[in-house]
Amino acid sequence: MIRFENDYAEGAHPRILKRLIETNEEQTPGYGTDEHCEKARTYIRKACDAENADVHFLVGGTQTNTTIISSILRPHQGAVAAITGHIAAHETGAIEATGHKVLTLPSEDGKIQAEQVKDLYDAHWNDVTHEHMVQPGLVYISHPTENGTTYSKSELEELSKVCRERGLPLFMDGARLGYGLVSKDSDLSLADIAGLCDVFYIGGTKIGALFGEAVVIMNDHLKRDFRYFIKQKGGLLAKGRLLGIQFETLFEDGLYYEISNHAVEMAMMIREAFVAKGFSLKYDSKTNQQFPILPNDVLMKLGNKYSFSMWEKVDAAHSVVRFCTSWATKKENVEMLIEDIKKLECRCVNG
Repeated sequence: MIRFENDYAEGAHPRILKRLIETNEEQTPGYGTDEHCEKARTYIRKACDAENADVHFLVGGTQTNTTIISSILRPHQGAVAAITGHIAAHETGAIEATGHKVLTLPSEDGKIQAEQVKDLYDAHWNDVTHEHMVQPGLVYISHPTENGTTYSKSELEELSKVCRERGLPLFMDGARLGYGLVSKDSDLSLADIAGLCDVFYIGGTKIGALFGEAVVIMNDHLKRDFRYFIKQKGGLLAKGRLLGIQFETLFEDGLYYEISNHAVEMAMMIREAFVAKGFSLKYDSKTNQQFPILPNDVLMKLGNKYSFSMWEKVDAAHSVVRFCTSWATKKENVEMLIEDIKKLECRCVNG
């Protein structure tokens, strides 16, 4: 079985494994206070063009989202997110379990726009009974989104402006950030994101690391006591150097971008094959996730050889599925899939 259902099916990039082995018997301080973590922080600050950034390392995405959001919100506040956002749809109520509601906004492509945030915020405060309702306390977005779409620089600038005018911290989930940064549709850089978001994280779990996410805090008011929150939420890894070594390796010479670009190139080959055959795509993703709309019998045929994720039903005969590439996707496997796509019969529906 050739696997395309996610971008964390493989272990870690060989260079990371090599560095972990080379440093295995080093004795270092714990909890992220070692020299490898400090070097990784230095590389990340340089990549973000943000010497004032606080950088912390956590193990996984849900843990990171929960720790950040619960550290920012007061007990009566909630997190604003797209209805398809990861914290709203795929984290088993992790945010709600901390006592905070996720306030969802409608979205067709996974993104939310500045005007939606403005309207939600103003509607809350213009309601004479607002103290009886959950107060919007921060805005959560992801880049890329769950649907593989990306924010443009102008969209993020508008969103940031509205958030800052209304005192709403803007938090970007970057579990797949590398794939978004190298997308041909994206004009955002890490420095742009650092300048426009109050806090974001750089995903490693899905981009070459065994595990790990690097939290970057730009807003000085959010920096205080963050390590206390990490510890309280069970995220302060005793062998913190295991995280630092991985991000040190990913950022010391551009490996993060190199392997992200490979995944997107593989995804674009798959996208082009489906489009050339006449199949529609549910979302216009130029990242490592592709969402073709396929007849169910075609899915059964492809499923004999390839694994992919079921996304949603379109009608009784068609479904949206996700093909996902990673830093480790082999070109020969993509070429094999393309040849099998060429043999399919196309009975299309519009996305």
